[in-house]
Amino acid sequence: MQAVISDKGIVLQANLASLGSAILAYSGGVDSAYLAWAARQALGDKMLAVLADSPSLGEYQRQHAIAFARTFAIPLEVIRTEEFDNPAYVANAPDRCFHCKDELFGKLAEMARQRGFAAIIYGANADDVRDFRPGHRAAAEYGVRAPLLEAGLTKAEIRQLAKEAGLPVWDRPASPCLSSRIPYGTPVTIGKVKMIENGEDSIRALGFREFRVRHHGDLVRIEIAPEELEKALNPQITQILADIFKKLGYKYVTLDLEGYRSGSLNEVL
Repeated sequence: MQAVISDKGIVLQANLASLGSAILAYSGGVDSAYLAWAARQALGDKMLAVLADSPSLGEYQRQHAIAFARTFAIPLEVIRTEEFDNPAYVANAPDRCFHCKDELFGKLAEMARQRGFAAIIYGANADDVRDFRPGHRAAAEYGVRAPLLEAGLTKAEIRQLAKEAGLPVWDRPASPCLSSRIPYGTPVTIGKVKMIENGEDSIRALGFREFRVRHHGDLVRIEIAPEELEKALNPQITQILADIFKKLGYKYVTLDLEGYRSGSLNEVL
């Protein structure tokens, strides 16, 4: 099994080297961070990681992404994206992610053209094809490559390779954009994502590691990883959570008894 993972890592390095140069859509999560590190090894200075800064990116995630790039000498540029100016994004239909990636990849395509990068890459992996990912359509329209997916690497395998490389992100919980916490059909606003960000920062400050804040109008649904639920159900903690979220503007504060699961808002699709 380990030999298979190592072979996939070798394929990834060869594929990246064959690009000649690349610009990378970077978020700081384990997939894009490992891809950025691998691209740096394969391409040297002929790669650039680009972090999209918008209200849907929490400050905690932003700082961690910048720190990782700095630690591993990965060339990084932070750009502003304007998806919140697009009514189709704000409407929050099931294809919201397409409009976000369309905005990002459009900017990256222009940067690549102006600066002479041969390819645009992003961190989709082999597991992503099993879930609803409208962003893949945007990638296809702009000719964006997915080297991790092309090498057949799953999320678990990427974590293993990142661990072997000594990358601190190897066991970092997944953290998609803050807009993904709002149910489809409920308009996304900067005010809502700030409520969510402040709530998640408060939960993190209580010592929880893996969780989501799901915004349902006046009601907030908090998902905590199953292994951390016992702590969350402590009456003292539940009262603290209730106080935090009511101060943020929610009328009803709920704890999801099924615990955290990735993409729970996709269950309605």
